[in-house]
Amino acid sequence: MNIHEYQAKQLLGKYGVAVPRGKIAFTPQEAEEAAKEFLNSGVCVVKAQIHAGGRGKAGGVKLSKSRDVVVANAKEIIGRVLVTHQTGPAGKEVKKVLIEEGCEIAKEFYLGMVVDRGTGRVAVMASTEGGVEIEEVAAKTPEKILKECIDPAVGLQPYQARNLAFALELNRIDKALVNKAVKFITALYTAFVESDCSMAEINPLVITKSGDIIALDAKISFDDNALFRHKDIEGMRDLDEEDPKEVEASRFNLNYVALDGNIGCMVNGAGLAMATMDIIKLSGGAPANFLDVGGGANKDQVTAAFKILMSDTKVKAVLVNIFGGIMRCDIIAEGIIAAAKVVGIRAPLVVRLQGTNVEQGRKLLAESGLNVITADKMDEAADKAVKAAKGNKP
Repeated sequence: MNIHEYQAKQLLGKYGVAVPRGKIAFTPQEAEEAAKEFLNSGVCVVKAQIHAGGRGKAGGVKLSKSRDVVVANAKEIIGRVLVTHQTGPAGKEVKKVLIEEGCEIAKEFYLGMVVDRGTGRVAVMASTEGGVEIEEVAAKTPEKILKECIDPAVGLQPYQARNLAFALELNRIDKALVNKAVKFITALYTAFVESDCSMAEINPLVITKSGDIIALDAKISFDDNALFRHKDIEGMRDLDEEDPKEVEASRFNLNYVALDGNIGCMVNGAGLAMATMDIIKLSGGAPANFLDVGGGANKDQVTAAFKILMSDTKVKAVLVNIFGGIMRCDIIAEGIIAAAKVVGIRAPLVVRLQGTNVEQGRKLLAESGLNVITADKMDEAADKAVKAAKGNKP
């Protein structure tokens, strides 16, 4: 789950991470009221709040030196559709802005934390290339990315934070900055672990001319599987920023990701789902989604999954690819039949069932009266789905 920048800063502030003062505004009038508090420094910033990076390059971040300019910038940004490298060509509509006090920047850095699946540890990354996307730094100058992996048994150690501070050469700017950096990194790590984050990114992390270390921007995402422990964080979810189909899928504990193709996929198991999408591409088609119903889905979950697939207007054909291990093929068949009765089947349906109770599942579908295209092998199923999506008879 992702949250907005202003929410991330509110959360980090509770853990002692230094962030600029700011207020959220939904209208230009609210932006003007907020600016009264933050223009004492001579400048404040109007920042679009969407779940995407690259806002500044897309015109979503504006410096403002007066209340009139704040109002004008808020009017320009609110309601605008921002298109960045992370939004896709459709972009995202801005419905609110963060009005934030300005600061005098002396130096910019990058600081991030992610869960490294390879080591099973939190990896802390830092770079002197603040303000630049870390992917770009990794591609062009990977040697400028510094990393410390944290042993979960003992947590972040002070020497590791100092290693990063010295590697960033903060001691050459001001020796006092080393201790400030250790405090900042430690506070960020505490917030990361206690909030069950999957990613936290401060870009840029800035040193001000007065010698403070501040998170000028903040991006945080959380492990969905741990949200039951954080109802306050779950309450920060902005459903307007998420695909409605993905939100609906999460209600039924389904793993769903919307894609750009026109062949809907319903599969059990992430590995089989990835293989199914690959074979659809090899057959000349494009998947409309990643949908893993899991190994223990029940009839209601399968029915919900099918409804989600049918709600996508891009879907021209549906491929159900089930290997019955823990998941039984007859349960899948029952779910498909139940969903068909509620929402109907408006697109050709290709079903490949193998494994536990496969004969029962096939019998249920055959006797259901549904127009189902069957297949025994994956490549056969993919070929039939691609042909059906193109309007050809499989």
